[in-house]
Amino acid sequence: MKNIAKIFCGCLVGCGIAALTTSCTDLDITPEAQYTTYPDSKEAVEAQMADVYFHLRGTLGRRYMEAQALSSDEWVGISFDGDYADGGIYAQCSLHNFDATSACTDWYGDVTAGITKANKVIVAMGGEENDATAQARYMRAFYSFILMDSFGDTPILNRVFAEDEQVERSPRAEVAKWIASELETIIPLLPTDVNASTYGKPTRYVAEALLAKLYINWPVYTAASVTAYDAANYSNEHLQDVVTLVDDIIASKQFSLSEGASGYRSKFWPNNGPQIKDFIYAMPFDAITAQGFQYCRPRIWRQGRNNGEGGAGYFGSDIGNSTGGNFSISPEFADVLMALPTDDRQENILAGKIYMFDPTTYAKTNTPYKYKGEEIVLDKTIRLKNRTDNGADYYEWGTSPSTYPAAADIFQLNTGKDVKGWSQGYKSVKYFVIREDFINGRNQSNDLPIFRYADMLLLKAEALTRGAKAANGETAQILFNQIRTYVNAPTITHAPSLDDIYQERGRELFDENWRRNDMIRFGHYEDEYGFHRKGFPTARFDKECRVFPIPQSVLNTNTNWKQNPGY
Repeated sequence: MKNIAKIFCGCLVGCGIAALTTSCTDLDITPEAQYTTYPDSKEAVEAQMADVYFHLRGTLGRRYMEAQALSSDEWVGISFDGDYADGGIYAQCSLHNFDATSACTDWYGDVTAGITKANKVIVAMGGEENDATAQARYMRAFYSFILMDSFGDTPILNRVFAEDEQVERSPRAEVAKWIASELETIIPLLPTDVNASTYGKPTRYVAEALLAKLYINWPVYTAASVTAYDAANYSNEHLQDVVTLVDDIIASKQFSLSEGASGYRSKFWPNNGPQIKDFIYAMPFDAITAQGFQYCRPRIWRQGRNNGEGGAGYFGSDIGNSTGGNFSISPEFADVLMALPTDDRQENILAGKIYMFDPTTYAKTNTPYKYKGEEIVLDKTIRLKNRTDNGADYYEWGTSPSTYPAAADIFQLNTGKDVKGWSQGYKSVKYFVIREDFINGRNQSNDLPIFRYADMLLLKAEALTRGAKAANGETAQILFNQIRTYVNAPTITHAPSLDDIYQERGRELFDENWRRNDMIRFGHYEDEYGFHRKGFPTARFDKECRVFPIPQSVLNTNTNWKQNPGY
């Protein structure tokens, strides 16, 4: 377990602040300030802010991830003869057939509750005139970014609303401009120390990273409508600002691609934390004291808990709880991940035959993993179970037989409840699981990176490739090759194309909740991948699907709102 997470959680428990997963979908609530005069001690400020910093642990630890990951080309949400069908919610995300009542997208209220908490702190500290509110203002901006990026038009909740005051959604472009203005104002006010005490909290560089993300997507967010953005006609007035922001992060000399890590894989292990200098901003988790991180549960081979006979699973031990296995890497993205002849990042991918891992060092061994005495081999191509009478047990889209499988198998992307069905698609061990964590309600202690230094270098390379002027002697090729070099992948001898950068971002930032964001910006969100294929039942290619539907629970409370177009 990580001491840093225990310290943070201790602040929350010691101050009697409400549980982190508290949800609030009523935007017309008037928050009550806890103090008439805000205590100015460092301890009091820290205690009040802790709940704001870590409010979204539960949402980021599962449901937000499901929406981002399954709607991208990274993952396909499959099921096993009813196991993990869950009304088809995972398949719906993979097919862009989003549902306003689905748990995968029903976290809008959790985010607005975090904004409410930030506003309470700002009011209690005397308002925005007090420079000490900069960190609370950052969290408010960050949470607003999540809503704007995922749902489009959203309220600008920049103050405490009166109890009977009606809250309106603002156009996405206005929200983006307000977030940019907020970040530009508070960046000079935020701390510049980067150490264990500021880990998981906003610093100057965290705000700069968010602003760089906002600016690289500026044409997406400020388009006349969600359907109006055209990647082929990308025009961005803020490209040079992206370069300037990233250069300030680089110039701080407080971040590194490799420092604090033992190779790429170790950045995401259960013992990661502030020693990883690639992390500009991360959400700390601990399987006991700061729960909510459950990334591996759906990514583990369905019976990978153990060997089926009471012995160790492929993580090197019996991890103590059943696993889901209902996420499989799409064949198209598997090709991206495995494209280079050498690449340390490929060690995170379970492709073909599964091998055992050492439970202490987390290193891959040469011993094949066996389930009930049978070596397990994963199939890159995902095939659906076929229970129709057409002479085939499994169905691969686009090949014979031409008859669809049964409707339930189609709508739930059912691969079958047996070894063959469980083995459709590659898996991942990026967020490695250990028994001492997983026995605690399937929670993990792996901290979740939100902004990484590697991401910023690729953003600068992209801005330069799109037309920004080079700075500090760093060309797009130099920045691109910094990434390739530290993962022992082949370097390039030419200026990278936008497609080079897009694919490299996929490999470097796999499973970190940015692929959907990248796909929209680069114009690939409406591509065919997995079972998101033209002609496949219920698969949608409407540009309105670039944002999720407003959850029905939120619409029920805010009756003046209208659902997003297309839903």
